[in-house]
Amino acid sequence: MPQLIKVRPTKTELVKLKRRLSLAERVQKILKDRLTILTMEFLQVTRETVAAKQRLVDVLAEAHKALSIATGYHGYIALEKEFIASEADLKLVAGSRNIAGVRIPSFELTGRHNSVTGYNLVDTSASLDHASGLFREGLDAIVELAELQRGLELLGMEISRTKRITNALEYIIVPALQVTISYLHMKFEERDREEKGRLKRVKMLVGRG
Repeated sequence: MPQLIKVRPTKTELVKLKRRLSLAERVQKILKDRLTILTMEFLQVTRETVAAKQRLVDVLAEAHKALSIATGYHGYIALEKEFIASEADLKLVAGSRNIAGVRIPSFELTGRHNSVTGYNLVDTSASLDHASGLFREGLDAIVELAELQRGLELLGMEISRTKRITNALEYIIVPALQVTISYLHMKFEERDREEKGRLKRVKMLVGRG
């Protein structure tokens, strides 16, 4: 049962309540539309996240297979030497993008991970090049997945927040305004009946006089 809002039973308060109700209903509609958009975006990012996870699993599986072949060809010690020579610092640049009014982080790897390999191309085989390329793809896939998962988390939080506000409007604020407005109308009608009754009695008394 909606709770009555404590206000003075005056016509001025009734006008204020009607304005508040009109505003609350407009906000409610806007938030419902926003919730629909957010939910659609959430589902889209969910699909992208699932696809990104699968890509990461696939590329890492291929990369490990290619590395095993390269290790068999070059030997572990020689391969470790080349890896040490090719070590490079990586930098993650963070930005943001807007999805349905939510600021979603965007990540980009910079450094040598996408450039020419640091190991000796003359002393190594194509199998090592293949493995190296796959691991670079895997690194990019990890960054992409991190971006998508964080976006999914933020969208989920915004959906929950918007739902709470929408539910408060739908089940508490709007019903309370409506029942209070109805109550004031009833009070005014009751006053009008009482006033008419008093006027009738006065007329009757005057007529008898």
